[in-house]
Amino acid sequence: MSWVDSPHGLWRLKSGQSLRYRCWDEEAVLYNDLSGATHLLGPAALCLLDALRPGPASTAALASRLLDDFDIDDDALGSELEALLGDLSELSLIEPCPC
Repeated sequence: MSWVDSPHGLWRLKSGQSLRYRCWDEEAVLYNDLSGATHLLGPAALCLLDALRPGPASTAALASRLLDDFDIDDDALGSELEALLGDLSELSLIEPCPC
């Protein structure tokens, strides 16, 4: 089962994240204040994190945000979103909402 088709359907930031980052050109260094790790992220990953700041969002809403902010082919959107959600989840920055 893919991250996009997850039965959870909603994603959120890990509780307690402050998302402090610095941007240079097309990259950002983000400090994970929960783990103490730093991560090099691209603009699409930052877009998803910013979309989740106000609260949980559905995969459909996150896909829409990516389409609005980037030139992503509709055919590639599912795999791009799946990869981003998987990467951000593995970095312990986001998690599926327990619904």
